[in-house]
Amino acid sequence: MKPLEKSLRNRLEHTVKEARETAEAAALAILEQLGVGEAAVFAHLNEAERDLRRRLRVHGRQLGDKLNGGKEQTIERLVEEVAYEHWHRMLFARFLAENQLLMYWPAGDDEPIDIPLETCQDLIDEGSEVAGSMWELAAHFAARMLPQIFRLDSPVFELELPPEHQQRLESLVAGLPQEVFTAADSLGWVYQFWQAKRKDEVNASGVKIGARELPAVTQLFTEPYMVSFLLDNSLGAWWAARSLSEEDLKNA
Repeated sequence: MKPLEKSLRNRLEHTVKEARETAEAAALAILEQLGVGEAAVFAHLNEAERDLRRRLRVHGRQLGDKLNGGKEQTIERLVEEVAYEHWHRMLFARFLAENQLLMYWPAGDDEPIDIPLETCQDLIDEGSEVAGSMWELAAHFAARMLPQIFRLDSPVFELELPPEHQQRLESLVAGLPQEVFTAADSLGWVYQFWQAKRKDEVNASGVKIGARELPAVTQLFTEPYMVSFLLDNSLGAWWAARSLSEEDLKNA
């Protein structure tokens, strides 16, 4: 697998940055609609919505959101979580599909089969699976394959993003070229670009780096040229000293 070439990397950067803005706007809208941060429950919410609101508030506090005066609750971290999880579940589904790793378990069959994204739409059309879109179904399959990454029991995934935001996110995922999903370093760049705006904010603020700031200012991966440099000058140098003659070293 080759690393992303520059034009594709630039396109991925633009897409991921727009996706974060769109996803966070969507998350904020749906959380405000449920009144998750409000002191009192909205009267128009039904029992299921009230229960979801309660569980989202608990989840938000687990993430670090605070109760102000014991009633109103901040939702900053919950917004980030909702946006991150919904976008990346779709994105990972396409990564899996483009590498023939998106698995479907047919009814009554113990062995899964790999399917392209288009088959997800076929399954919905024929009534074999129920989902709002092929992206939703593909994301569900991805979560089943990666349950420790995308937890199906999380209240975050019980939220339906506003249609205009959801459609834009789906368009962003679909608009990326196939080559993006088969490059060796794409996932690392995805993380970098998702954190780019927050990283700039942290660096500009001059605050001491703590647990809250750390994810935005650290890298998840090391680029191939740096891996080669480190290997050549550590393990490679050790091997050369033990295995090569002085003549070999002169001609290396």
